[in-house]
Amino acid sequence: MILEVIKADITKIEADAIVNAANSSLLGGGGVDGAIHRKGGKAILEACMVIRSKQGGCKTGEAVITTAGNLPAKFVIHTVGPVWSGESVEKDALLANCYRNSLKLAVENNLETVAFPNISTGIYHFPKDKAAEIAITTVSNFAEKGKIEKVIFVCFDDENYQLYEEKLNRINH
Repeated sequence: MILEVIKADITKIEADAIVNAANSSLLGGGGVDGAIHRKGGKAILEACMVIRSKQGGCKTGEAVITTAGNLPAKFVIHTVGPVWSGESVEKDALLANCYRNSLKLAVENNLETVAFPNISTGIYHFPKDKAAEIAITTVSNFAEKGKIEKVIFVCFDDENYQLYEEKLNRINH
């Protein structure tokens, strides 16, 4: 599996799936979630409403998959990251589950390229350095990584981009 980091807008990424840092309601919100819902159009919201009617939303650390609507990706994998409230092994595990469960859904749907945002580092206030470490470690150690060709970490800001680039360079050297 190839791991790549880029600085970009995830809504413009051509991949089999982009991952949405969703909230548990799946009805859109701010940040990445709002941008994906706005640019993807009503097809994403309608698909999320079907999921809500079946299972009542999405729990922290879990993931669901929908159409990508008007986005260049084929699918959107929605995952709910933890809200940071101080150092916690449980919060770290929940964030790792976001990446792991998103990749599991990708494998189940025969997807080969997945693009992740920096989950929980915006309004959920997860420390960016810690979140980057968890993301890269979890993806690198994913059990079925041979089934996924490429994972792209899409950073919207310079700080996250530099953190991910440094951590990936350390792994690759």
